[in-house]
Amino acid sequence: MIGIVLGSGLGPLADAVVIDREVAFTDVGLPASSVPGHAGKFVFGSLANQPLLMMMGRVHLYEGHPPRAVTAGVRWMAQQGIQRLILTNAAGTLNPDFHPGTWMMLADHLNLTGTSPLDGPDFIDLSEAYDPALRAGFRTAARSSNIILHEGVYAGLRGPQFETPAEVRMLRTLGADAVGMSTVLETIQARSLGLPVTAFSCLTNWATGISPTPPDHHAVLESSQRAARAMIGLLTHVLGKSI
Repeated sequence: MIGIVLGSGLGPLADAVVIDREVAFTDVGLPASSVPGHAGKFVFGSLANQPLLMMMGRVHLYEGHPPRAVTAGVRWMAQQGIQRLILTNAAGTLNPDFHPGTWMMLADHLNLTGTSPLDGPDFIDLSEAYDPALRAGFRTAARSSNIILHEGVYAGLRGPQFETPAEVRMLRTLGADAVGMSTVLETIQARSLGLPVTAFSCLTNWATGISPTPPDHHAVLESSQRAARAMIGLLTHVLGKSI
């Protein structure tokens, strides 16, 4: 079974899924998300005849939740028997070649949240945080489907404020191609559980200072909803080959 986490505004991805049953976050002791665009439920179903467990929405550090609560959904999905995890998020693009409305597959990340979901001497190896074999499959599928799929480094910050122009310049200097407020802690948690991970950023807007238009959460939701169709096609293609 494949686990998928849907980020801000990416709920339309679930429209392509044959749904068996739904479970609210609160029904299994998880905190509910207070952010628009995050439904706050798990969906069991299938896509391209592949069993799925989708986490529709997530909770965030900036909502006041501790790191272990932010990653509780990943642990719950692991308990249900997922064998690999696909993460999605909405992100601002820092790379002038990665235009809004396209997708970026994460090759690596910068954890700039200042925290971790792990305690004690859990020294997990993150040299390949994002599984090379899974990335290769998605890369091939995107090429054959004529879907633009960039690859780059995601910077995960705490939020909830958007970045300043100076912070954007810093992130670009550090090598980041996109910036958001999720995903990195979930990746760390999943890798500590032995789950292979792939992750995708829906590039919804130019980061502050790159465009004269300031970032806006409602615009982020609208952009991610439009881009969801491309990801539905990509997931259907790859899952149909039983990754």
